[in-house]
Amino acid sequence: MHTDSSGHSHDHSHNHDHDHDHPHDHSHGGHEHSRGHEQQAHALEQQLNEMVQQGRVLEAYMNDIMNRQAAVGKMLEEARVASATIQGISADSDSETLMPVGIGVYVKTSVPAAKKLLVSLGNSGVTLEKSRDDALNYVEARIKEYEVAMRQLEGQRQQIAMQMEQVQEQVNMMLRAAQSRQG
Repeated sequence: MHTDSSGHSHDHSHNHDHDHDHPHDHSHGGHEHSRGHEQQAHALEQQLNEMVQQGRVLEAYMNDIMNRQAAVGKMLEEARVASATIQGISADSDSETLMPVGIGVYVKTSVPAAKKLLVSLGNSGVTLEKSRDDALNYVEARIKEYEVAMRQLEGQRQQIAMQMEQVQEQVNMMLRAAQSRQG
């Protein structure tokens, strides 16, 4: 081993190896163990927060789908009423029907022969005159569209419900694992 004028040794092989063989002083073992528990607890808390956030996003999707289901369901019901009404109106002679005026009150009214009906095309403000049969076909086509939309929305609702259930199961498992470690 060589020592220069500054008093520093140039042969570090023995000291260097020794330092790396024992990087931690065993007297601090309890402190390291405690730190490990803190890190695990922090990681668990972070995972739980992510799961909760994921659950909130899924819940927002679920609420959106249920609102859309309600809106499509309302349009579907209106279309079915329109279909029944058109079918009840004769294209050849006058017919009598009940006209709702609100809160369950109806007025008897006479409907002239409905050879032509006016059909409003969505929110465009455009109204077309159609024959009774064409108007009925238009309404029936809308009914089919709404029924398909309802099936698709229900499929999405069920899928999100499954994802929400999986997230809840993961949270429960993580909480149980945390409790068993603490015990």
